[in-house]
Amino acid sequence: MDEEADDPLEVTAPFDGPVDHEYDPYDYVEPSSVPVSRAPEPWPDHEPEPAVEEFSGPLVRPYAWTGGRTASHYDLRLETLVSLEEHGIGIAMRDTSAEQRSIVELCANPRSVAEVSALLAVPLGVVRVLLSDLISMGVVAVHDNAVAATGADFTLLERVLVGLRNL
Repeated sequence: MDEEADDPLEVTAPFDGPVDHEYDPYDYVEPSSVPVSRAPEPWPDHEPEPAVEEFSGPLVRPYAWTGGRTASHYDLRLETLVSLEEHGIGIAMRDTSAEQRSIVELCANPRSVAEVSALLAVPLGVVRVLLSDLISMGVVAVHDNAVAATGADFTLLERVLVGLRNL
């Protein structure tokens, strides 16, 4: 047997790396410059519920709903009230698009054009064009805006002012 094989290996430097790596005294890193890691966050008892966003239908450009039309045949202002005609529901269920049927459902009670636009989250111009089509078909009725012959109704303006002050 060989006597050299029984001798322990001589170590001249602390072992810090791979076996074939030579010890270099300049490889030393100061402990203060080493980033301190925090303990990992504990696992929750149960998985958090993912946030569910309300699906409002397929993403379609607004001009596609109106066939590219941007003008309404009627003067539909923001405050103009629209409501469902007496026999409008029958016409609406067979001759209208899904977007128009949504408007018909909202118009079961009188609503302003602005309300219809806001509740459907559809641009005002698109709602005006779709409402114009429904009015032409006899599905939706337009209520005239109440304007006095002499101009603004001062009692109405006073009531609005009182209501604003009460806010």
